[in-house]
Amino acid sequence: MTATNATGTGIPPLHVRDLTVRFAGLTALDAISLTVAPGTVHAVIGPNGAGKSTCFNVLSGVYRATAGTVHLGDQELTGLPPHRIAGLGVARIFQNLALPPRTTVADSLLLGRHRLTRAGFLAAGLRLPAAVREEHRHRERVREIAEFVGIADQLSTPTGALPYGQQKLAELARALCMEPRVLLLDEPVAGMTADERRRTAAVVAGVRDSLGISIVLVEHDMGVVMRLADEVTVLDFGRRIAGGPPDRVQNDPAVIQAYLGAPAEGSAPAKSSVPAKGSAPAEGEARA
Repeated sequence: MTATNATGTGIPPLHVRDLTVRFAGLTALDAISLTVAPGTVHAVIGPNGAGKSTCFNVLSGVYRATAGTVHLGDQELTGLPPHRIAGLGVARIFQNLALPPRTTVADSLLLGRHRLTRAGFLAAGLRLPAAVREEHRHRERVREIAEFVGIADQLSTPTGALPYGQQKLAELARALCMEPRVLLLDEPVAGMTADERRRTAAVVAGVRDSLGISIVLVEHDMGVVMRLADEVTVLDFGRRIAGGPPDRVQNDPAVIQAYLGAPAEGSAPAKSSVPAKGSAPAEGEARA
């Protein structure tokens, strides 16, 4: 897999314009705009309740926007159901594990190939030659992707028997099996040990650098965000308060105030505890 999708078409930018979501009078997102450049990692961060999950739910079709638009290149995603958005090349992994625990890793990853399967139910059930050949191609691709994320030696293992960190990698691999153009990662390192976080962050960096897939990342581990992100959008109370490269965002006064609170009158300004891009996260570092 290269920096193109399965059909060979270049990966387009993802444009979010004036995205607004209201629930019974409560504004969860207030005219949010951002652009995810092709083949980059764009992090969406902010304190709890800032609107990050709502934004992801609109991008993946779980929620409908009250106003605004989402475009993947020339294709409008606004208002499309989740399966249509997935069919256009947008894959998502959720914070909570969603793997069938008794199914082998290989078969779990094969589920990600469903949108690319052309053989019908009858042909597959009768094991017709064309269906058998297609299944073989899909299983070969599953093995390649499992090798890429580092779980190829676990393909015959039930997913429920994997350590937590490897289960998260299996979910990432299943999303990659869709051959996505855009990958939505919702807290991919949540609950991991420091070693698991480093390993998963390296895989995510490889997805961008080796496969050229655009990534939208929501993550509370600021060390991971600052090391991986090419661009950061910061939300607070449903509004965009800052955006730009990580080095600039981490020193933005509005961002520091949102995370740490306004300094007391007459005291020295609060300093950001967000580590610089490329630095290793300390144990117990500040989280969004």
